[in-house]
Amino acid sequence: MFLKPKSYCIFLSFVCLLLLFPTGSILHAQGVKLNDERYFKRGEKLVFKVAFHSLMTGNITAGSASLEITKENKNMSGKNTFHAIGYGKTTGFIEMFYQVEERFESFFDEDNMLPVFFSRNTRENKYRRSDQVTFRHKEKIAVSTRKVSQIPDNVQDIVSAFYFARCIDLTGVKPGKEFPVPFFLDDSVYNSSIRYVGRETIKIKLGKFNCLKIKPMVATGNVFENAYPMTIWVTDDKNRIPILIESELSVGSVRVEMTSYSGLNASVNIVPE
Repeated sequence: MFLKPKSYCIFLSFVCLLLLFPTGSILHAQGVKLNDERYFKRGEKLVFKVAFHSLMTGNITAGSASLEITKENKNMSGKNTFHAIGYGKTTGFIEMFYQVEERFESFFDEDNMLPVFFSRNTRENKYRRSDQVTFRHKEKIAVSTRKVSQIPDNVQDIVSAFYFARCIDLTGVKPGKEFPVPFFLDDSVYNSSIRYVGRETIKIKLGKFNCLKIKPMVATGNVFENAYPMTIWVTDDKNRIPILIESELSVGSVRVEMTSYSGLNASVNIVPE
């Protein structure tokens, strides 16, 4: 069973970005070490726009999203943590008949990158969903506002996993390799996988970038017709920021593009024209 999000637009503009996590989680489970250097720092902020295309609508603006790490260094359960926030909402024409707004927050251990606390607030028209989860990894349980759940070793939430994935050592990983991984959301442990495709140079409005190319597995059904419809390009440098996502849907396609970045760990390597 895979995650089946209700929010199509925000899922594509924000949650899909977080699906970078399978790479990090499975490599950690297999004992592949993290790089000594972190590829992000407190104060980083990434902003994206999402556009939808179909034969009936043409190209239309669908939503916006952001991922940021606050400057806060909060001690939780004796651990120094990073505080990461993901936010997304529908915009433009889409919002006239379909209103979605989502906010995810994660406090994760700055040493081993495992989540300590996670919260979620979702609004989809009249639908509402909120949750808070405390992770107790030594006991292998996650305590939410609704129940206590068993969790496997090294489980991630959907925000912490994005940052964990950016810090792994990909040395020796060959194109075509797939990695299964557990993650926790809505009182359940889900399993997904990601396929590492290789390296590619991509051009967007911000410039041209050398990238790592990956394809995460998603739920099939009403939104996706195949398990790997999505491609994500992440800069192949000391930032590893996702600059572009393209995805096929059963009713069209979506393009998510980075529009701005600030507070990065290192200078961005833009390829000369």
